[in-house]
Amino acid sequence: MPRRRARVATATGLHARPASLVTRKAAEGGHPVLIGREGEPGVDASSILSVMGLRLQHGDQVELSSTADDAEALLDELAALLESDLDLVEQA
Repeated sequence: MPRRRARVATATGLHARPASLVTRKAAEGGHPVLIGREGEPGVDASSILSVMGLRLQHGDQVELSSTADDAEALLDELAALLESDLDLVEQA
């Protein structure tokens, strides 16, 4: 099972706008992805309510995982997204 670790870089944490960027990328990736704090059960990374329910703050370490063997690229993209300041990313 592919896994990636990432640290939340957005200074304000994953509030609604940054969380929507992450969930949109997860949903468009075509693979099931879980996100959660290390050592805790993950939640559906394509669900904004689930992701916001984690209450992730700046600096929190998260783990991304997928049951799809070919999800490596998607997990890399999600990890890179989480490790950037999503408040600076323009939303389409």
